[in-house]
Amino acid sequence: MTKTDFSRLLAFYEKQLLEDIMPFWLEHCIDWKYGGVFNLVEDDGRLLSTDKLMWCQGRALWTFSALYNCLGGNPDWLELATNTANFILTYGRDESGAWSFRLNRKGRVLEPPQSVYVDAFVIYGLTEYARASGSERALEIAVESFKRTRPLLRDHSKLPTRPHPIPTGLQAHGPYMIFSLVFHELGALTGDQRIIETALELAEIVMSEHLSQKDQLLYEFVRPGGGFEKSNAGKTYVPGHAIESMWFMERIFSFHSQAEKIETAITATRWHLEKGWDFEFGGLFLARHKEGGKPMWHSPDSKVWWPMTESLYALLRFYEVSGQTWCLEWHQLVHDYAFSSFPNSDYGEWTQNLDRFGRKIPVVVAGLPVKDPFHLPRSLIYSIQVLRRLVARSNDD
Repeated sequence: MTKTDFSRLLAFYEKQLLEDIMPFWLEHCIDWKYGGVFNLVEDDGRLLSTDKLMWCQGRALWTFSALYNCLGGNPDWLELATNTANFILTYGRDESGAWSFRLNRKGRVLEPPQSVYVDAFVIYGLTEYARASGSERALEIAVESFKRTRPLLRDHSKLPTRPHPIPTGLQAHGPYMIFSLVFHELGALTGDQRIIETALELAEIVMSEHLSQKDQLLYEFVRPGGGFEKSNAGKTYVPGHAIESMWFMERIFSFHSQAEKIETAITATRWHLEKGWDFEFGGLFLARHKEGGKPMWHSPDSKVWWPMTESLYALLRFYEVSGQTWCLEWHQLVHDYAFSSFPNSDYGEWTQNLDRFGRKIPVVVAGLPVKDPFHLPRSLIYSIQVLRRLVARSNDD
């Protein structure tokens, strides 16, 4: 790609984010009366419920805060972030400090804590909000949540992870992956070496216990402490989740200047693209089985929006880091499929769930028709940052 190509892509992503994606959320999903965002919503903007899932509140808080932090300091984004942060901080936790799963519109608890992923996304959102606002309270509660969740992560036999329970007797990639990034961001902001080192320890588990050195596949479930499992669950891998995890790893290991780990993450990303791409119809399959059997998840041939978004950013970032041209070649392939398949021309934003042939299907996570402003905005925010640096680099050359 030339400087002109990078500039055009930058302008396209800025337009998509600010004129197509975020206006959907501003029009349909901001609860100015009681705080927070509505997240049980159809692709056309119709509310299915005014209940609020707490993991979505944390993710929305991250996005509004990151828009303020990364794209020019527009006070409107900070106002939206504060509206969401106030709801989270007022109603979100129980007496033990655990974050509830579902609240009603006014903040009454409908479902108590039952997923450590909620804690992760709330910490993530509060950290980014503290970076934007300077809120000492948000940062203090994020650190309290770090202290509460850190000791829970080693014993996966008791770890609550709704909506995706961990199979009995196995260790899951998901908690280590998300908390490595969440703790890293919190540690980087606070400068607390204990938090930074905890994040690094979790990242090392991902790279040493879940990423196979033999076949370069990242397995969602392994035996506790590592060791690959012969069950159906143990042979399942999720290409998009692996790619998302690898850009998390790059972010962490770049902070620690560990070039070899960064290269491993880049190589694993290429391998998961090649293994997970549907070369007949395009797009990443949702889940694959190591030996060609049936993956443990429903709708494995689905083309879900978030693996496309994670791949878009990962590939741009890995090109920036490595200069390897295959990253741009794959980025073009992913970009062309994603923007020809998912954008909703009638209502804005993206259609989230497609079948293998590009037809809309019901939500993949049964019973949770969740839609929130996270994977797609995050990918575009970070991609815009990379593209701005690449354009600037071209100007210097």
